[in-house]
Amino acid sequence: MEIKGLDVSKFQGEVDWAQVKAAGYRFAMLRAGYGYSTVDPEFHRNASECNRIGLPIGAYWFCYAISPEAAAQEADSCISTVSGYRLDYPVCYDIEQAGADYIEKQGVSFTPALAQDLVKSFCSRVESKRYFAMFYSNRSFFDAYLSPALARRYAFWYARYTDAFDGTGCGIWQYTSTGRVPGIAGNVDLDIAYVDYPAVIRSAGLNHLDSTSPAPPSPAPQYITYVIQPGDTLSGIAQRFGTTVGTLAELNGISDPDKIYAGNTLRVPENNSSGSSGPVYYTIRPGDTLSGIAVKYGTTVSALARLNGISDPDRIYAGDRIRIR
Repeated sequence: MEIKGLDVSKFQGEVDWAQVKAAGYRFAMLRAGYGYSTVDPEFHRNASECNRIGLPIGAYWFCYAISPEAAAQEADSCISTVSGYRLDYPVCYDIEQAGADYIEKQGVSFTPALAQDLVKSFCSRVESKRYFAMFYSNRSFFDAYLSPALARRYAFWYARYTDAFDGTGCGIWQYTSTGRVPGIAGNVDLDIAYVDYPAVIRSAGLNHLDSTSPAPPSPAPQYITYVIQPGDTLSGIAQRFGTTVGTLAELNGISDPDKIYAGNTLRVPENNSSGSSGPVYYTIRPGDTLSGIAVKYGTTVSALARLNGISDPDRIYAGDRIRIR
């Protein structure tokens, strides 16, 4: 199971969540705040908008605690901040080098024992509030200060920016900090979830949800990229792809459907792409193989390799765009 998601904070500014959902993202981890009680200035808007449009969310809180007692206070602040919203994903403690540096500046020696005690204190307080607890760390910080035992006890959100997942046991993998997503200006972190957290959390009766709570809405469809050809009209493209002019206009921010230009690209719902007669492109996702993409689109590995100048079909990279036909 691979579920496509992202995480944001105030640094992404005002997000157009409808565009994010339309682009196929199925969950978002929102920064709720940091330290003793500082709430991220975009959190309430982000959480409200995601709840409104039915995009499942979790929340994270950045660690600046200098003691386990302070970590428990941070957990209380986090829960107080998020408690008014529906959370289908975990409540996560973000512990990394910037927090460690801050703690050292307060005259406290930052050790592996302290790091692990901070995570345990935050997560246990979250669990005492009947929320699903998780912690976040990158590879180097995890190796230096945390432990596999901690990742077995609590859900682990793992950051490592590589083209292919390395098999580390985790529930969510943050695989890049330079993603580009419709509705968000600039770079954004992108994630893959390997656990159906909404189902797990509802089944366990956590996050104030239970098995009788309605499941989050079905995920939005994925999208492919179509290159507009000379003579194309939006109505003609809509007809070929089995969609509507209104859908294409909204999805691509087109204010005048009579003005489209050859060479520009359009996003089109992926499950409607079979009727296209123009070039169709696909953006490679983590875990993809060329053979899997070929099966999905009714073509062959050799055809894709020939069309894209791929000399080694075993070497394709997440984020690259290839032509399907």
